[in-house]
Formats: sequence, structure tokens, C-alpha cells
Amino acid sequence: MTETEDTLIDRITDRLVTAVAIGEFLPGTRLPAERDLAVSLGVGRTTTRAALERLVARGILEKQRGRTGGSFVREEWPTSEAAAVTRWLEEQWPQLVDAAIAGTHLHGAIARLAAVNRTERDIVAMRARLDDFAEAATGAARQHADSLLHLAIIAAAHNDTLSEVVREHERRFTIVAPAHLWGDSDSRPAMEERAAREHSELVDAIVDGRSEDAGRIAQHHVEIDLELLEAVRRRAIGR
Repeated sequence: MTETEDTLIDRITDRLVTAVAIGEFLPGTRLPAERDLAVSLGVGRTTTRAALERLVARGILEKQRGRTGGSFVREEWPTSEAAAVTRWLEEQWPQLVDAAIAGTHLHGAIARLAAVNRTERDIVAMRARLDDFAEAATGAARQHADSLLHLAIIAAAHNDTLSEVVREHERRFTIVAPAHLWGDSDSRPAMEERAAREHSELVDAIVDGRSEDAGRIAQHHVEIDLELLEAVRRRAIGR
């Protein structure tokens, strides 16, 4: 293996550790198939496989065989991985902040359009996704319910161009869109409580046709991503 190849594997390993740290992939969840993960990371399968093998050796992931097998997150990032998280976040920080700020404005625009264009069918869908989020168990189930709610809001905007811009932005911001960041066990309870409250306020504003309120609430809500990144950054540096 050449030095360049080894360096690239190091970078992808750091990226995957950081994905666990910021809650893209929560404990117990299965990572995408190796082929799909390689595409999302923009590297070859050989590099992706080598990075996954390193994380298995370090106890962060475990491999399971069979039809429902794959690479699963064993636990939240341990103290020994703080340097990897710090390296990735420090290197990417300007781009991450830029993307997070852009995300607040994009979701604000989507929410404003949804408040103007939503149909009765959209209202039913958003209310149902809101109920699903409230009933979901903490962690991965709520993360999934959150994604479905935001997809319902995007659909309610009825603007294909802006919807695609939002989806493409999230594909750049996270490894597997549209899964949003979900923090770690320390930050998650407060974040989920806030998300539940803001989800309700946002859907109410859209249903009522209050476009400016909807945009303002959506922008503030999506600021959670940057706040979670900042929390993990502080925690990594302090470890």
C-alpha cells in the first residue's frame, strides 16, 4: 500500500469516526452497504473496506454476516478516538459552518413555500409524520422519523428545483442524506425535546399558512446541526 493510499484510508477512517461522534450513525445502526458507502464518500471500495476494517479492529464497528448483516456501530466514540474527531472537524470546520448556515436558509425557503403551497393531503402527511416522531423511541427511531417529517415538508413546498437543491445540499453535508445529525448521549435528550417542540410549531405555521413564521422557525430549527457540531468539537478537544 502506498503512502498516498494509506493517507486516504486515514482520512476516511477519521470521517467515519466523526460520523459516529456527531450522530450520523448511532449505536446499533447499520452502515450503508460498502458499495453505497464508497459512492457517498467519493472513494473506491478498496479504500472504504480498509477504513471499515480499521474501525472493526478498534472496536467501533462490528461485522455481522447473513441477509441482515453488515457493518454495525457498536458504541459511541471512545476517548481514544478524540484525536480523529478533532482532526476531521478542524480540517473541515469552515466548510461545515458554511454548509450549516446554507442549510438554515434553504430549509427556511422550503418552509415558506410549504406554507403557501401545502394541500390537504400534505397537511395529513405532515401531521402523521409529526405523530410518528412523538411516538418514536429516542435515538435511531426518532432520527428516522425526523427525516420523514422533513421530507414531508419538502414535498409540501411543491417546488422541484428548490427541493432538489435541498436534497443535494444534504448529500454534501452528511454521508447518507436525509439523515440529520443526532448528537451523542449527552446532547441527545435536550436536542430531541427541542426538536419535538419546534417540529410542532413549524407544522402549525405551515398548516396555518403563516409563511414568514414558518421560515423563521425552520431556520432556527436547522441551527441544531451546527450546535451539535460545536458541542462535539468542544468535547473532542476537551478529551
